[in-house]
Amino acid sequence: MVGAANGGRIPRQVFSVVNGGQDPVMQLVGPGSSAGSDCGAIEFTREDVEALLNEKIRTKNKYSLKEKCDSMMEYIKRLRMCIRWFQELEGDILLEQQNLGKMLESAERKCKDMEMLMNEKEEELNSIIMELRKNYTILQDKFAKEESDKLTAMETLTIEKDARLSAERSQSSIAEELERAQRESSSANQKILSLNDMYKRLQEYNTSLQQYNSKLQSELNQTNEILKNVEKEKVSTLENLGNLKGQCTYLQDQLTATKASGDETMKLKEALSSEVRCLRVDLQQVRDDRDRQLLQVQDLSAEVLKYKEWTGKSAAELGNLTTKSTELESMCSSQRDQIRKLQEKLAAAENKLEMSDVSAFETRTGYEEQKRVNSDLQLRLAETELKLVEGEALRKKLHNTILELKGNIRVFCRVRPLLTDDVDDNETKSVYFPTTTETLGRGIELLQHGQKHSFTFDKVFVPESSQQEVFVEVSQLVQSALDGYKVCIFAYGQTGSGKTHTMMGTPGNYDDKGLIPRSLEQIFESKQTLQNQGWKYEMQVSMLEIYNETIRDLLSTNRSGPPEGGTKQHTIKHDANGNTHVSDLTIFDVRSSREVSYLLSRAAQSRSVGKTQMNEQSSRSHFVFTLRIIGVNESMDQQVQGVLNLIDLAGSERLSKSGSTGDRLKETQAINKSLSSLSDVIFALAKKEEHVPFRNSKLTYLLQPCLGGDSKTLMVVNVSPAPSSINESLCSLRFAARVNACEIGTPRRQTSVRQLDARFNYG
Repeated sequence: MVGAANGGRIPRQVFSVVNGGQDPVMQLVGPGSSAGSDCGAIEFTREDVEALLNEKIRTKNKYSLKEKCDSMMEYIKRLRMCIRWFQELEGDILLEQQNLGKMLESAERKCKDMEMLMNEKEEELNSIIMELRKNYTILQDKFAKEESDKLTAMETLTIEKDARLSAERSQSSIAEELERAQRESSSANQKILSLNDMYKRLQEYNTSLQQYNSKLQSELNQTNEILKNVEKEKVSTLENLGNLKGQCTYLQDQLTATKASGDETMKLKEALSSEVRCLRVDLQQVRDDRDRQLLQVQDLSAEVLKYKEWTGKSAAELGNLTTKSTELESMCSSQRDQIRKLQEKLAAAENKLEMSDVSAFETRTGYEEQKRVNSDLQLRLAETELKLVEGEALRKKLHNTILELKGNIRVFCRVRPLLTDDVDDNETKSVYFPTTTETLGRGIELLQHGQKHSFTFDKVFVPESSQQEVFVEVSQLVQSALDGYKVCIFAYGQTGSGKTHTMMGTPGNYDDKGLIPRSLEQIFESKQTLQNQGWKYEMQVSMLEIYNETIRDLLSTNRSGPPEGGTKQHTIKHDANGNTHVSDLTIFDVRSSREVSYLLSRAAQSRSVGKTQMNEQSSRSHFVFTLRIIGVNESMDQQVQGVLNLIDLAGSERLSKSGSTGDRLKETQAINKSLSSLSDVIFALAKKEEHVPFRNSKLTYLLQPCLGGDSKTLMVVNVSPAPSSINESLCSLRFAARVNACEIGTPRRQTSVRQLDARFNYG
């Protein structure tokens, strides 16, 4: 990494900023740089780096180890200078990213302040307009009353024409009343004119507010431009990372070639060693033969002496012995020549072996150096990738913080994989995922009749995404329930789009568990961790379903009645603190995730399911899982109350496609009616209407604290990629986009000072 001190040198900026989009040239900076005495303050262009990497080390004498080592050290020195320059450049980029982050935070704070001021002004104007409307209504009623009195007087005058005397006596009074009514009418007209003038002034003031709002919008656009510039710099950083990866690949290829050369050298060395061993064995055999021949010569010489001493021997035998001795001497001389040749060959082989040892040492030294450089580059690459991951995590955290401050409902989109029944050779692919920097992992496109429909959400999961990947994105939201927040996660989509699979998973498959089992495991694991910090938790579970606009207790022991009936009528109530109460609902205290899993399987057996033409196991009701949490910390004298609502909505479906009849038809109509009520609530929230129709259905009334309160709410819209379901998928995505635009208020943490025997308010 880059050192902490920069000396007197001005920090470098990004290439595009320093040189107007051109690569920086190699130049010298002030003497205050702390990069090291080897590299000074030299900057490298891309051509310099490529030339340095492609440079081949050449020496005048290829057998001179010292000259080759000097050349290698000079090359390593320049490589280190290049790496240190990259480290300094990365430090400057990180510093500039921090400055841009600070600028972004200040702009967001300013935008928030302006938004609050505009909301206050808007509320003040709304109160003034309401008061004026009330006055105008009162004046209209009074004017109508005066008009009715005038008509009554005219009728009285017509009736009393027959009595001329009485008419004359009442004529004056009627005229006076008429004049008074006319005066009051004129005064009312004047008041109406003044109200019209005031309304015009209010319109002018509203126009000025709109201009001010446009100014704020322009400032917001400037902030977005700054964010786009930051994204472009991120892309340039990714390109540099790609170059480093290419360099690492090149060095790995060189390392592979060096290894192959080293293996060949070792094989040659082994062959020469085996040849030397063979030559040594032959030399030893020749020496043994020579020793035997010398012994024979000595024996023959002794015999010759004996024969010379013996006078009784014949001259013929002496000549034979002399001939034999001469042959043996010639054989010994030839063996001496052979031994001399073998010794010369052995010396040459030993020289060749020494040269191969030197070459192997040089190859091993180069291999170790290349291995060291490769490990440095891999470490650098790992650090860069880690920084990118940390930067992405920080971006997600800041994005979630902005959404919480705005009070928006977060929306995730999940596309299920294609099934065998969905594949049709005559139909083309209808769902696409854009790969641009702005929409990667957040965008989805639908193609309908040649027209492309684009949507952007907080997160989009492709069909290959696992249950674990989905849960990782919602784990922080689940953790908020332990911190004292109200959390609501609900799955929405058409029948057969994978809602129940997302929420519950596949029974018996550990790796395919849904959001509900994974959330419970995380909560109980965090509970064990927080106990070491002095926290004590109590948790309670309830489960219900809304079937044909009737609430059914899924944990009740009395489940023998018909689905529509039952012995208990459950009602929904909301208190002043935003807590929801369902009367006569079964509640269980739980201490482990295993207990909750048992209750989940029990509730799943009681839930209403049925078969339609769109799904073999279609959920015919809305399933609501509620976990209530109360935490007490005696050392901090603090108490928190959190609620986790996990909801699996029934799937929307068209009667023409589902083929429902009888009870299934009644169920489908009830499901579509409740989902339509949910759509009406979302539209009213998006338009910020005064009246939101939460009471139109049991589902919306139950979700009122989640949609219109101070809770953290997440909607997971499930989409089918089948071309035959493109219309339903498009409707689901449009509804999800409207949900994502709704502002429901800033989440509020429910904390209080701990009281003795404090119990949780069930509801």
